[in-house]
Amino acid sequence: MTDTPATADIKPAATILLLRDAPTFEVLMVKRHHQIDFASGALVFPGGKSHAGDHDRNWENHTVGWEAYDADQRGLRIAAIREVFEEAGILLARRRDGQPMSGEACPMAVRRAVDEGTTRFIDVVSSLDAYLDLDALTVFARWITPPLTPKRFDTWFYAVSAPAEQLAACDGRETVDAEWIAPSEALRLAAAGERKVIFPTRMNLQLLAEAGGAEDAVSRAAARTLVTVQPQIQSRPSGRVLVLPSDAGYGVVEEPLENVM
Repeated sequence: MTDTPATADIKPAATILLLRDAPTFEVLMVKRHHQIDFASGALVFPGGKSHAGDHDRNWENHTVGWEAYDADQRGLRIAAIREVFEEAGILLARRRDGQPMSGEACPMAVRRAVDEGTTRFIDVVSSLDAYLDLDALTVFARWITPPLTPKRFDTWFYAVSAPAEQLAACDGRETVDAEWIAPSEALRLAAAGERKVIFPTRMNLQLLAEAGGAEDAVSRAAARTLVTVQPQIQSRPSGRVLVLPSDAGYGVVEEPLENVM
């Protein structure tokens, strides 16, 4: 049984799990603006829908690792990098000499112009004489939204070790806060009702919390066999539950449907 047609459009999306080990093992999370129509007010990983500009063939001249990926993965990785740039101001790129970007990549006005579509992301990267580092991203998970709402996404999660010399700052439009937080602490706050954390984010925080640090989390992701998570709605004597594939790495999960709405 489903609440909306399974034929609802499924849009490609990409999300970044930006990780660091100092002062402790933490992931960058942003708080969604309360007026945003999807996951309003929730604590999430930076990310969003893929745009047409993410698939521009001219990115070949502005990326590291272009040849290693197919067209879909190129576009998704560029989308993930663009989203964390727009929402948190961090640019996962290298300078011409191969060194990672440092300091503030761009003023807030430039980030907002990219977000609003008045400035192309590729033009910003070109003006910085930088190259997006596609190789820095390791696939962490892939989730396809179940047919619970009219908006459905095919979201790729990527794990990345954060650049040491860049600071995160929220954009003030889609996100109203950006913070580094231990995965276990984010889960504690969610359980206590102090933060809103949507179901897919919570599941991936639990998976992330099993790692001993940023490098371990990336290594675990690289070693896992990717199983696309397509949650299924099933009935139990106690009510309807959302069930995850048993081989996706999250263990046995049967979440009461009221907890994921």
